[in-house]
Amino acid sequence: MPKRQSPLSDPEYAAFAWARYRRMLRWVTLVAIACVLAAIAWLSHDGAMLSIPELIATIAGVGLSVMLAGALMGLIFLSSGTGHDADVAAFAPDEDESPEGR
Repeated sequence: MPKRQSPLSDPEYAAFAWARYRRMLRWVTLVAIACVLAAIAWLSHDGAMLSIPELIATIAGVGLSVMLAGALMGLIFLSSGTGHDADVAAFAPDEDESPEGR
């Protein structure tokens, strides 16, 4: 059975897939900025002054959490859209790689 190559082996398709991932990350960055601004507005709504460490912690915590979630979700879409998930689902180990043959 011939080994199926990943679509990411094609440089043209790989460039398209990674460009789509970067475009998704730009949108996630905008969402992260909006979430940080909303969190800061919510925290300062009571009229109390937020200290610099509180602002830094809010920006880092909320912003990085949203960015991490978006990056991981984007990698899932990249994996699914390029056929990697189908390759794993169709994987059948060779006879000589089975645990009983060792």
